[in-house]
Amino acid sequence: MRDHGAESSLYWRRAVIAFMGIVILLGVLLANLYHLQINEHQSYQTRSNDNRIKVLPIAPTRGLIFDRNGVLLAENRPIYSLEIIPEQSPDLDTTVDELIALLDLDPEVKARFLADVRRQRRFNPVVLVNRLSEEQVALFSINQHKYPGANIEAYLKRFYPYRDTFTHVIGYVARINDKDVARLQQDNKLANYAATRDIGKLGVERYYEDLLHGQAGYQEVEVNNRGRVIRTLKYQPPIPGSDIYLNVDVALQQKAQKLMAERRGAAVIMSPKDGKILALISSPSYDPNLFVHGISSPQYRELLNNPDRPLINRASQGIYAPASTVKPMMSVMGLNEGAITPSTRFFGGPYFQIPNTKRKFRDWRRWGHGWMDVYRAIEISADTFFYDLAYRVGIDKINDYMSRFGFGQYSGVDLHEETSGTMPSRDWKQARHKQPWYQGDTISIGIGQGYWTATPLQLARAVAIMVDHGETVHPRLLHGIKGPEGMISMPVSKGNPIQLKQDSFWDVGLSGMYRVINGREGTARRAFADTPYKAGGKSGTAQVFGLAENQQYDHASTKEHLRDNALFVAYAPFENPEVVVSVVLENAGGGSSHAAPVARALLDLYMIPELLQDPEGEEQTHE
Repeated sequence: MRDHGAESSLYWRRAVIAFMGIVILLGVLLANLYHLQINEHQSYQTRSNDNRIKVLPIAPTRGLIFDRNGVLLAENRPIYSLEIIPEQSPDLDTTVDELIALLDLDPEVKARFLADVRRQRRFNPVVLVNRLSEEQVALFSINQHKYPGANIEAYLKRFYPYRDTFTHVIGYVARINDKDVARLQQDNKLANYAATRDIGKLGVERYYEDLLHGQAGYQEVEVNNRGRVIRTLKYQPPIPGSDIYLNVDVALQQKAQKLMAERRGAAVIMSPKDGKILALISSPSYDPNLFVHGISSPQYRELLNNPDRPLINRASQGIYAPASTVKPMMSVMGLNEGAITPSTRFFGGPYFQIPNTKRKFRDWRRWGHGWMDVYRAIEISADTFFYDLAYRVGIDKINDYMSRFGFGQYSGVDLHEETSGTMPSRDWKQARHKQPWYQGDTISIGIGQGYWTATPLQLARAVAIMVDHGETVHPRLLHGIKGPEGMISMPVSKGNPIQLKQDSFWDVGLSGMYRVINGREGTARRAFADTPYKAGGKSGTAQVFGLAENQQYDHASTKEHLRDNALFVAYAPFENPEVVVSVVLENAGGGSSHAAPVARALLDLYMIPELLQDPEGEEQTHE
């Protein structure tokens, strides 16, 4: 017989337990809802906004580059791209085929385009072809109604109207690569380049990248769950990069480039008072526009394998033995150290010998120069005089003084592409060659040979220090920055001056340089004959390879790449110098016969302004 009382009791116990379980679960649910809705409200609200609101960066417009007179050297030109929104095209394959036929495009662009379509959402535009010509743009525009979803978009891209004339000054911009990203990330600048495709790679474009690039802007947009933009919520415009003005002069640079055409070498024209670089030539050069849109592998290999090495900036990276161009500086050192006086008499024979040795250091003139003082030694570039001076002063003093003239040091020019050259010393030779310094090493240094190397820019700076009586300025390409309140000029950058015991010692060296050009025996008197101004200068002929003791150098029979380098440094006018020039011509021969005429022509361009006006009306092409 069933026990109804026991069953009733069991039922109620189970009902109570179930009810309590429900209450507990409801409590857990409510507690969780409270946690999510109240405690975590801000967090989930933020996540919701992150999914709904996107911040899209906007690239700033890159600043322009002008010469000292306001001539545009680097501009931003629009390029046109043909883009298609796949979802708006009823028959994408047919549309692409017809556009390829209409615009005479490479059929291979179709495969790349369809691959890009598969990687992106169909409501996003996909580029079919970049860099359309004006004819292609016009042809598409009159047929655009036939191709739904296809549009022309314009973008700004860097363009250098003077092509290879300013390559080693301005440099170029190119697409950002992994190395650039790593550098930007290290400098905490990567966020500012979120929408930027190009960055300065060389020259002024790289050195003043922060000024030229500007500040990125952004826009906040609302998107749906598929990422489609619904509306714009906020717009912060980018801040364009600053326009900058350089010290270089277009007319002077163009004429200098023509003088250096078909030669390997470099030339620098600089103001000695403030270090302004008026022209800087490295020959041969190349067109930087090749790199802006991405240079092809064959084109890059051609530049890289070119035996004339156009990619090197010879003005600031080319290292050459300075040869006799440093003899005026050596004279100043000898005077200040008391090794010579302005009236010291020296007999220059056909060679110089270190006492108790057999090796002979020969003069460039086979029979020697006879009696001379320091003025005549500079004028005729007597090697034996400076062999003897270097022997008596020693390498330690030479290194000390010539380092103050900027040799073996970075010049401070506003370019990353610079080599310091070599101003040798005992420690340098021990570290580099694991050998002690010998007296014979010092003798060669006395005439700017041996281990001593310098750049054309360093030579120009050393002459600027000479003519300014020891005042040291750093070469400078940047003239000023165009700000909202007008031009902001750059201050003169100076180093520690060279102090001499007597200021007249400078005049001795400069007078010797005057006699090089104007003296009866001056090595450059023919090159500077009949100039309407007075100038000073010094030639140099640097051996590229060593000769045996009794071997005579013969230019005609020597292989071209082993021939002497020709050098010349100059300044004008003599009384109050306004400009200095340095010229180096690789494997050209004698400095007085080859480099001096080029230096004279460069000084003429500055001292006789009407020469900068092309009588034939010929102008540099800008297209």
